[in-house]
Amino acid sequence: MSVDLGELYRNARLRIGDLVAGDVGAVRVPATPLWDVHDVLAHLSGIVDDVRDGNMEGATTDPWTAAQVERGRSRSVAELVERWADGAPLIEGFLSSPDGITAYQAVFDVHTHEADLLNALGKPVRLPEEFLDWMDPMMTTGFAERVAEAGLPPVTVNASAMERFRSQLGRRTINEVVAYDWSSDPTAYLDSWFVFGRAEHSLNEV
Repeated sequence: MSVDLGELYRNARLRIGDLVAGDVGAVRVPATPLWDVHDVLAHLSGIVDDVRDGNMEGATTDPWTAAQVERGRSRSVAELVERWADGAPLIEGFLSSPDGITAYQAVFDVHTHEADLLNALGKPVRLPEEFLDWMDPMMTTGFAERVAEAGLPPVTVNASAMERFRSQLGRRTINEVVAYDWSSDPTAYLDSWFVFGRAEHSLNEV
């Protein structure tokens, strides 16, 4: 499926900007329990700063993201959103280019945090079908490859695209994932399923 990744990123950024308008900075985000809404925005804005400044050593690691949150601590949510908007065209332009697929993780990340914020602010957790339709084959193929690398036989998992996205990126508990419709006992496959941690408690997303 051919999509404009820069447009997907930009649209998510704009939706997040609308979502966090108001006095919501101190609201805790259950999906990232050490962060509140302000911290999530500091992370998203901070990524743009790091890309612009070439500060990519340790990218995606906990110290790298913690530094983004710390740098943004003195800024308001509105200032972080504005700073993100000012720098984002650099990322969005690259994502829209022929080489943009190499940075697809940025599109995953912004949609992950959009869903996290929707949940934190008591909104229905919905993501655009265009994003889900593009993302789902990638997640399905990645899981199949990890299963093969682990020397396990192929397995079929009947779950929605949204569930695959949220769970593989650490937003579902083990029990929630086990409850999916698996063609085989899922126990041996769980390490291959989770890409980014496992939720300790249900987010009770609706």
